[in-house]
Amino acid sequence: MELNPLYETIITDLLENQYAVCDAFFSDEAVQIMRAELEQKLETTEFKKSAIGNKSDEVVKEEIRGDYIFWLNEEDKNEASETFFNTINDFVAYINATCYLGITTKEFHYAMYPEGTFYKRHLDVFKNDTRRKLSIVCYLNDENWQPEFGGELVIYKPEEDIKIYPLKGRVVIFESQILEHEVKPVQRKRFSITGWLKTS
Repeated sequence: MELNPLYETIITDLLENQYAVCDAFFSDEAVQIMRAELEQKLETTEFKKSAIGNKSDEVVKEEIRGDYIFWLNEEDKNEASETFFNTINDFVAYINATCYLGITTKEFHYAMYPEGTFYKRHLDVFKNDTRRKLSIVCYLNDENWQPEFGGELVIYKPEEDIKIYPLKGRVVIFESQILEHEVKPVQRKRFSITGWLKTS
């Protein structure tokens, strides 16, 4: 397999820090395509209130999590879906071949946080399902996102708290079973694609 410098940097960061931040994972054009579909889904009210827990014990708790989501289906043969999943599948093939992670499935959704919402500190795994290995977030916000808009992702590590702002096109990848994290309250709508790479 041909060496991919971008993926190698991500892998190194994951090995050393358990998380990676990349501002060049998707092209600007790809980000625009995905943002346009997210907005179209919002207009047609296809988003639903998010919940905590998995399918067997799912419950909506606004005091913990305030976003709205729309689950993506890789079988949808539209430009946004193909743009997103072609890149994700390329990354999965690379890390499976070079790191032997055994990623076999994935799940992703669009997410929209209305003004004033947040997601309290948590881990991305369930007590009855530990298949999630890597969490991935791709931000689809406006280009002029400022710190005072809030909505930063905070990753908690024993030695420090990592604060990551949701800049347009930025991708954050981290170990689902290890790093607790939260989304701080947002002062304007915050858009992303969020999901997980999973083992069988």
